[in-house]
Amino acid sequence: MTREILLVVHTGRRSNVLVAQEVAARFAAGGVKLRVLEDEAPELDPSCFTQVVPADEKAAEGTELVFVLGGDGTLLRAAELARAAGVPVLGVNLGRVGFLAEADSDALYEAITHVVDRDYEVEERMTLDITTSVDGEVREGTWALNEASVEKSTRERILDVVVEVDGRPVSAFGCDGVLVATPTGSTAYAFSAGGPVVWPDVQALLVVPSNAHALFARPLVVSPASVVALEVDPEGHPAVLCADGRRTVNLPPGARVEVVGGSTPLRLVRLRPGPFTDRLVEKFELPVQGWRGPSAK
Repeated sequence: MTREILLVVHTGRRSNVLVAQEVAARFAAGGVKLRVLEDEAPELDPSCFTQVVPADEKAAEGTELVFVLGGDGTLLRAAELARAAGVPVLGVNLGRVGFLAEADSDALYEAITHVVDRDYEVEERMTLDITTSVDGEVREGTWALNEASVEKSTRERILDVVVEVDGRPVSAFGCDGVLVATPTGSTAYAFSAGGPVVWPDVQALLVVPSNAHALFARPLVVSPASVVALEVDPEGHPAVLCADGRRTVNLPPGARVEVVGGSTPLRLVRLRPGPFTDRLVEKFELPVQGWRGPSAK
């Protein structure tokens, strides 16, 4: 049976293009074909791929997985294609922190070997389903892996918003924005906004105000079955909804955004077992000197 994967590359860096050529050669030697996206194909050597596809919901259909070369931004872009096709994503970090990536650049060829040998596992990560409405009329829907953020649309304005959980108001305040994040997104924008780190196997929604002018504006951790709603003051200023920093929706005054646990998770490839704690320490370069470990029994 022919094996094929979708290769997604951050082609904005020449070094990444050269890496992609080496990756293609190694996959070809292992009997795995590559397809690439049509907007990336012109930057790649034609010998890197056997098929070019549009970057739409069918891009990854029929593939074994999506193999990503780049940073977290590239992986989030690839996640849109993988989730639509129901296939997993494997990220190799060629950027900076790369928290979503499974391997760093120094383990690239090890990652390829794992794929060729089918020596990997797949885990599911919680996502968010997001809907917007105005005067009770549903306008647009989207999804997110990391977070949905409702933010002020201009720098000089304040966003006045009411936070609601499960049909009941929690607090109202002026702020720069409010984020609703998954555990996966807890190490991304939500972390920068002062939210807690949540282990990815914990099922929960995070509500994190950003620069709120209020006495009660602490992050909240709520049930994964909860419905979180953010209402923009009808007498205030417009806002913008942003999903994973990639998909945006303009929100007029009075708009309502509802966020729930996603109906379709994202599947991520895992190459080696290991606790999330180790990944957290490695990616954030946390100081652990002096640790002596559990007492021997």
